[in-house]
Amino acid sequence: MEEAILLLGGNLGNRELALAQAMEKIEEHVGEITAHSSIYESEPWGFEDKNQFLNQAIKVNTELSPEQLLSTLLEIEQSLGRVRTGKLSARTIDLDILFYGAKEIKTDTLIIPHPRISERLFTLLPLAEITGNSNLPKFNTSSQELIKSCLDKSKIHFWNFKDNT
Repeated sequence: MEEAILLLGGNLGNRELALAQAMEKIEEHVGEITAHSSIYESEPWGFEDKNQFLNQAIKVNTELSPEQLLSTLLEIEQSLGRVRTGKLSARTIDLDILFYGAKEIKTDTLIIPHPRISERLFTLLPLAEITGNSNLPKFNTSSQELIKSCLDKSKIHFWNFKDNT
């Protein structure tokens, strides 16, 4: 059993529902979710789009190998309407592996820890909620310390769920 930390995000369609459905499918196909952050709303990073993103970090215990985890997450994305264009663009759901235990992996299809963690506030803020002051693998510092040195100045705030009933 290994603990993986994932980042969920999306900016198309019903963003709240997409995050909830992704979490359900992760519990069903990946493993038990043991922690989750608040949901944050942020502007797109690396491209322009009128739709804001919702992002959330989760911890999950899994028996899947890193490669199996990646494959399963890609299948979940596809089942939730994700269309990959090969570039940064708007999407219904995006499921990124930030960490897989303390392992460092670099293949043609998978890099763990995620290579842009320290560059993105929309990743660091929810990550800090679920990792606290713990040192992150490879970085030898906490996500809170990485936030202080992050050059990303994107506007990010807590998301307040709306009652749609």
